Amino acid sequence: MYTDSFIANIETGIKNNWDLPALSDYKKEPITYSEVARRIARLHVFFKSAGIERGDKIVICGRNSTYWAISFFAGITYGAVVVPLLHEFKSDAVTHLVNHSDAKLLIVGDVVWEGLNADEMPGLCAAIQMQNFELVSCNDENYCRAYNLIEEDFKAAYPQGFTKEDVVYQRDKLDDLALINYTSGTTSMSKGVMLSYRALLSNYMFACEVLPHLTAGMNVISMLPMAHMYGLQFEVIFEFLRGMHIHFLTRIPSPKIVAEAFSRVKPDIIISVPLIIEKIYKTKLKPFADKTIVKMLLKTPVIDAILKEKILTALMESFGGRFYEIIVGGAALNKEVETFLKKIGFPLTIGYGMTECGPIIGYEDWSKHRLGSCGKAVPRMEVKIDSPDECKIVGEILVKGSNVMMGYYKNEEATQAAFKDGWLRTGDLGLKDKNGNIYIKGRSKNMILSSSGQNVYPEEIEDILNSLEFVNESLVKDDEGKLIALVFLDQDRLDSQHISPKEYDNILEEVRRQANSLLPAYEQLSAVYLHEEEFEKTPKRSIKRYLYTTKK
Repeated sequence: MYTDSFIANIETGIKNNWDLPALSDYKKEPITYSEVARRIARLHVFFKSAGIERGDKIVICGRNSTYWAISFFAGITYGAVVVPLLHEFKSDAVTHLVNHSDAKLLIVGDVVWEGLNADEMPGLCAAIQMQNFELVSCNDENYCRAYNLIEEDFKAAYPQGFTKEDVVYQRDKLDDLALINYTSGTTSMSKGVMLSYRALLSNYMFACEVLPHLTAGMNVISMLPMAHMYGLQFEVIFEFLRGMHIHFLTRIPSPKIVAEAFSRVKPDIIISVPLIIEKIYKTKLKPFADKTIVKMLLKTPVIDAILKEKILTALMESFGGRFYEIIVGGAALNKEVETFLKKIGFPLTIGYGMTECGPIIGYEDWSKHRLGSCGKAVPRMEVKIDSPDECKIVGEILVKGSNVMMGYYKNEEATQAAFKDGWLRTGDLGLKDKNGNIYIKGRSKNMILSSSGQNVYPEEIEDILNSLEFVNESLVKDDEGKLIALVFLDQDRLDSQHISPKEYDNILEEVRRQANSLLPAYEQLSAVYLHEEEFEKTPKRSIKRYLYTTKK
């Protein structure tokens, strides 16, 4: 199923699936594994001629696309250290991270490149535009020459033409650095997570072990950013090495676009974040489920079973109808949404991970997944709770194992702070039951100590707020000893009910009243304020909490 070399598995995946479709941008013709291999070889010829050495850094920054994937597999199979950067990072952040990573080569999307200045990246030898592999900047004559002679050098390297037998990649040493993934696009907070080939291999092995039924020729849609480990590892790497066909969405995954893509592609596995599932639930299911007659029917045993089956069938079809399960990660799923989907038997499971583990920590198959949990420790990983009683007393989640990072690039202080007695400190607070199921309560840095001495986890209050009718998303903060919420309202729902801005204050007060009716005394909200735009998000689509204050 797999070998003990990460790069060897890429080589095998290409050879075994030579004539199958490998990559395609949404609604465009696919390219085969053989064509991917040829383009990788072409880039390898360029790398060698330019003087790129094993361990040199190559930054990739642009929208998800076939070109992004080819650039990644070319870099990793050459032995370069790949540095994926989110295309949504600000230009100054991209510049800073290119410099901080000591990158020799930048493979960049056209929109990203428009905001950059090559003079501000003096260590960069060259920049290549991702969409057509055109050289757009060159500060090293070796790179300029290599680019100009690439066709001639490629023909010289493969005088009889490029064949399957020419796919031979140098083997990796498992504990060598393979990839640097930056955790933030702000220059003051960015930390470069160093991941070894061992971590990449272990994550791939995990996917092979828990999803053995996913085989060559099947389909997946790449919706999540490849610059983030969740999307890269489980929408691209695993599927490519298994011989599946990866369809890159290449656009913002709105509920409408995602639904269209599901219907068209009919994916065999779906990797998602809570925001996408929650939006589909709110637009497609909640209006129906909230009807009085439906609520009554769901309480009648015989009709209940029939109705659940009809809802399940319709929902499955809205996701393409052919998938084994939906794996949600990156953040907690809204409790109301998860409970309803579990009730109707929808094949959804919630995993747990972080960039520092490349990313997987916890998972359980949907058929065994416990409501409210994020699975159990995956193979080659250990999880413990730093508390006197893992089952009852909340503590920080600590992990160790093959997936864990090597440290933070050029940041020994942060590396030392990240570990406790050999265990990686996740920064998450949680519990673990006697069966090993992990339950996350919140982030340690987000926890609020109430005036009564109770620990308040804002994520739990936000979960309740986000389930209310007019709430799109929310953020709970401490304001001089009082709990307040910033709320971004669901404009589509407001418009459908002809609610004008003059009525928003009443809506917000009703939101506060409804939430407080469901919250204990020490978690009561003193005020709910309107936040007029969507909260800024991380690549995992969770809110960048640090950007928002407690002020109105």
